[in-house]
Amino acid sequence: MTDSPSRYQRVATAARCIHDGFLDYNRAFREITARAGRRFEERDWKGQMADIAARVELYELWARRTVETLRTELGEDLAGHAFWAEVRECFGLRVEAVPDAGFMKTFFNSITRRVFGTRGVDAAVEFVQPPPEEGIESLTMRRYPCWNDLDQACQRVLQDFAFERPYVNRDADARDMAATIREQLGGGEADADCLRFEFIDSHFFQGTRAYLVGRMRLTDQVRPIVVALRNDDEGIAVDAVLLTAEQVGVVFSYTRSYYFADPTSVVAAVQFLHGLLPDKPIDELYTVLGRLRQGKTERYRQLMHHLDRTDDAFVHAAGDAGLVMIVFTLPSFNLVFKIMRDVFRPPKTTTQEDVHQSYRLVSRHDHAGRLIDTQFFRNLELPRARFSEALIDELMQEAPRTVAAHGDRLVFGHAYVERRVRPLNLYIREVEEAEAKRVILDYGRCIKDLAATNIFAGDLLLKNFGVTSSGRVVFYDYDEVMLVSDCRFYELPEPDEDFPLMEHATTRFVGAHDIFPEEFIRFLAMPAFLRQTFLSEHSDLLTAEYWRDVKRRRVAGEVAEIVPYARQSIAPQQISL
Repeated sequence: MTDSPSRYQRVATAARCIHDGFLDYNRAFREITARAGRRFEERDWKGQMADIAARVELYELWARRTVETLRTELGEDLAGHAFWAEVRECFGLRVEAVPDAGFMKTFFNSITRRVFGTRGVDAAVEFVQPPPEEGIESLTMRRYPCWNDLDQACQRVLQDFAFERPYVNRDADARDMAATIREQLGGGEADADCLRFEFIDSHFFQGTRAYLVGRMRLTDQVRPIVVALRNDDEGIAVDAVLLTAEQVGVVFSYTRSYYFADPTSVVAAVQFLHGLLPDKPIDELYTVLGRLRQGKTERYRQLMHHLDRTDDAFVHAAGDAGLVMIVFTLPSFNLVFKIMRDVFRPPKTTTQEDVHQSYRLVSRHDHAGRLIDTQFFRNLELPRARFSEALIDELMQEAPRTVAAHGDRLVFGHAYVERRVRPLNLYIREVEEAEAKRVILDYGRCIKDLAATNIFAGDLLLKNFGVTSSGRVVFYDYDEVMLVSDCRFYELPEPDEDFPLMEHATTRFVGAHDIFPEEFIRFLAMPAFLRQTFLSEHSDLLTAEYWRDVKRRRVAGEVAEIVPYARQSIAPQQISL
C-alpha cells in the first residue's frame, strides 16, 4: 500500500463504496424476503410472485448503482489495475471472518468485472480462492429434545413455529407428524430412538407453502426432516412430513423456485443442507436459497476445479441440434453450455433479443418443478485444447459475434449454463415400455403444470424436454417461451367455398401469439403405443377450449397449487390470488 495519504484515502473510498453497495443490496434482499411470512399468512400469492421477480433483479440493480457511485467518487482512478489491487487488499482485510464474507467478495468481483469488462478471471484484482467455510455453529437452530414422546415433541415444534393465523387443529397435526415418523423409523421403538429435533431458525417459503427444515438426531444416525405447512380457507395445517434424502432433495431441486428464508448465516445453512443432501451440488443450494450470484460463483469454481483434474473434451450435447443454440457439454461434468447462433434458420422467426427476454422471463417466474434453472455467463473463458476442431469450427462459423479465440482460450461473450438432463426423445427409446409410458404421461403433466403457472412452452417437440435423475420430465428450451395469458387459442378453421383453405394461393395472417392446439399432434413424434398412452390422459391439450380455460383462470388471478411432494389427502386446488 502506498504511503501517500491521498491515494490511501481513494483506495479506502473505493472499498467503502463497494461495501456500502453490498449492504444496500443485502438490505433490500432481506426486506423482500421478510415479506414472505406476511404473504403466506394473508395468502397473497400474487404479491409473492411479484417478489420473486423483484428479488432476482436486485443484484444487477445494486451492482450498476455501485459502479455509478464509484465513477462519481473516483473519476479517472476507476480503471487502474494497480489501484484496484490495493482496493482488493483493503476490502479483504476488513471483511475477513465476517459472516457470509464470501457474498461480499463475490459482489466485489462483480464490480471489478463491470469496470474492466473482464474475460475469464482477473486474479490481479479479483478474489479467486473460495472464502473459508463458516462453522455450522454460526447457524441459529431451534432444538427440541424428545423425552420418549414423539407426540409431545411434535407439538412443541408446531407451537414454536406458529403464525398469527392459527392452526386448524395443531394437536391432530402433531399426532399425524409423530405417526409418520414412527412409520418411517419402523414402529414402536421410534419414540425412544429419536433423541431430538433440530430446525433452522427460519421458515422457508416457496409457492403456497411454508417449510420447517431440520434434522432428527437418532440413537444411531441423523436423518432429515422437512415439515410442509399449507394455509387454506380454514387456517394453517401440516400438509406433509418429509423424512428421506430423496424427498427433501426434490424440495430443494434445481427445477424449483427460489426460497424466501432468512437464516442467521446463508453459508452455514448451505453447509447444513449439504450435510443432509451430500449429493446435491453446493452451487444449487445457494441458488435455491435465492443467492443466485453466489450459486453462479460456486458453479464456476467447481467447473474450473474439475477442468484442472480431468482431460476429456467438450462435445456436442446429446440430442438433436438446435436451430437457435449450439449446445455442448463435458462428458465428465453434469452441465450443458448453450451458445446462441448469430443467425437462426427457418422456420425460426425470433430474434436474439427475443430469446434473451424468454430466458429472463423464466428466471423471474415460478419454476413449478418443471423448468431447469439457467445461469447467464458473460465473457466465459474455457481452454481451447479441450474442444474438438469440428466443434470449434461450428462455434466460429455459427456464432462469430459471441465466440472468439484468445491464445489458448475460447471466450464466449454470453453463454447459458444449466444442469444436463437426458432428452426425452432419446430417453423413451432407451427404457422399457412401462417406463416410456410413465414419462410420456409425465410429459403431458409437465405441459399442464407449466400452463398452470402461466407458461406456454411454445415448442412442444419431445427433444425440448428432458428427464432428470429422479425421473421427472422438465422443459429446458426457452427460445419461444411466452405467457399463456398473452396467447390467443383457436380451433383450426374449416375450409369452405368462400375461403378454400387448402388452395396454395390462400393465405391468412397468423400472429406470433396465435395458437392452434389441434396442430400439437404433429409434435408427438413417438411410437403409436406411446401416442395412444399420451392421448388417453392428455387429449385435452389438443383442444383450444382447454387452453382458453387455462388462460381464463390465469387472467382471473387463479393459480394451481403444484407442490414437490405427494399429498395423500388433499386434492389439487385452484387458488385465487
